[in-house]
Amino acid sequence: MWHNTRLLNLIASTLYAVVAVMAFAAGLLWLAQRPVFAITHVELSSMESGSLRHVNAPSVRANALGKLSGSFFTLDLNEARQIFESVPWVRRASVRREWPNGLAVEVEEHEALGTWGNADSGRLINTYGEVFVANPAEAEEDAQLLALDGPPDSESDVVDKLEVMREWFKPLKVEPLAVTLSSRYAWRAKLSNGMVVELGREQNEEERDAMGQRVKRFVVAWPQVTEQWGKQIEYADLRYPNGFAIRAANVRFLTDAQAAAAAKAKAAGTGSSSANTNASTNPNNNPTRLKSKNAEKNR
Repeated sequence: MWHNTRLLNLIASTLYAVVAVMAFAAGLLWLAQRPVFAITHVELSSMESGSLRHVNAPSVRANALGKLSGSFFTLDLNEARQIFESVPWVRRASVRREWPNGLAVEVEEHEALGTWGNADSGRLINTYGEVFVANPAEAEEDAQLLALDGPPDSESDVVDKLEVMREWFKPLKVEPLAVTLSSRYAWRAKLSNGMVVELGREQNEEERDAMGQRVKRFVVAWPQVTEQWGKQIEYADLRYPNGFAIRAANVRFLTDAQAAAAAKAKAAGTGSSSANTNASTNPNNNPTRLKSKNAEKNR
């Protein structure tokens, strides 16, 4: 082998090439680590038309810039995207390099629909049924937050049901302000007129159809309900198969003891009307004052 000149020349050329490639790679690595190529600038823009409302340069510097590892040449763009998506209010991000030391980042902000679970937890839910953590006070600057809650992994179901309820109660000119799905998969809603509505369970298509029919029956009967009991209906229970129950805020009952006292007063000639007047003007001391429990009537 050592007497083969052509082979020796080939080996030498190969070694020179390997050394040259290693030197070139080392040079690139050295160059890539120079401070001039460190990521120091981020240009933010919205994926959609319009300006960003909650994401800005200070929040990005505070929550993302310090977590980026690598320079303009060595930065992992997929990892950088995940870091930017961890910034409050960022739902989705797209990242590309910008010569020589910057990144161009397009973001889609969360559109807050309401709170999720405990209102003090800082958890919000967006219009896609996704839960994120942000300052609720910032969300309230855009619109009134709804109160939504349900078991784990039910977020999308609750948002979908919210839209269905909006259509259900539109004839009453009210809309849901709170929607709750219990651990037993029973639905409850609070409407914009202050009424709480129990809707019952829904675990299959048959129960879903039955619930819709019960709501439709209640909506049709609503004019008669308000005509008889007034518009201040506090509570409606629609879980009955052939009717519903309501509780009106302006209907009150005497207890048995109060009724006996009123009858005794009437027999003594004092009159029930004066007793009721005293009950309203001095509710703390008059023993015949009305109980604050509201009436519940079945239809």
